[in-house]
Amino acid sequence: MRAIVTAFAVLAAYGGAGAQGYPEKQVVVVVPFPAGGATDPVARALTQRMSEIWKQPVIVLNRAGAGGNIGSESVARSAPDGYTLLFGTTSLAIGPSLYAKLSFDVLKDFATISQASIAPNILVVHPSLPARSVRELVALAKARPGQLISASAGTGTSNHLSLVQFVSLAKVDITHVPYKGAAPAVVDIVGGHAHMTFAPAPATLALVQAGRLRALGVTTPARFSALPDIPAIAETVPGYDLTSWVGFLAPAATPRAVVMRIHATLLEALRTPAVKDALVKSGSEPLGNTPEEFAENLKRELPKWNRIIKAAGIKLD
Repeated sequence: MRAIVTAFAVLAAYGGAGAQGYPEKQVVVVVPFPAGGATDPVARALTQRMSEIWKQPVIVLNRAGAGGNIGSESVARSAPDGYTLLFGTTSLAIGPSLYAKLSFDVLKDFATISQASIAPNILVVHPSLPARSVRELVALAKARPGQLISASAGTGTSNHLSLVQFVSLAKVDITHVPYKGAAPAVVDIVGGHAHMTFAPAPATLALVQAGRLRALGVTTPARFSALPDIPAIAETVPGYDLTSWVGFLAPAATPRAVVMRIHATLLEALRTPAVKDALVKSGSEPLGNTPEEFAENLKRELPKWNRIIKAAGIKLD
């Protein structure tokens, strides 16, 4: 397994000190996207196990809107006591470059806890498309400039930016059509109304297995251990990399001892067989890094997305 859960011994020393009473009541984990989306299975598997460990309710609250910004802002403005947490995604690193105005600062308004898992998007095409590999798709796109249609969950989503990076590096012309979510985009690929999409694994795996979609590649820089039979796009398009992640964050002033208590519990949950199984089924891998590593990853990703979004000329209000 390429991504692994680490640092359990170190956390044992931090987890209890100064936070012995936490949690003493219900903990709310805000998922800033609609219920039933690609993020939900991982969030619910983790919160269920964390609830069992703490012997306190840990509930998922879906607060969707504005590409994840509404739910994220609600947590940034919550009391910094550890009872309202954010189940954040790659959209946190994308948002500052995508939106002209954000009501929160990703680096200043949150205390990072840990990235829980990573996953690729999967490049899938309709089975009728005469392309059985990324190389054949590139050749087809060059032979038919602007004629291939790639659906996405919306402008500026990771599905869209997967396409933006692909078009840039492969030097092809593919038409982007945004939808209101990954599910309707995938439905239109299955129905033959669009040719391709870069979709989250949970939205596509069953359809690929049923032969209703053809998987050509994953967006991670190397083959993804949970999906070993699907090549990495980077094997054909050097430098290609779009790895999606999910992770826990708290309001910025949350006490360090509480952050580390949550961190230790999350890592324990990630070791649980039922949680591991939920991650595998969703096409994800457990990660479990330190708060400092999570913060550094965010800092590195912000300029990366800024370059990609600026090059594509994408901007939202």
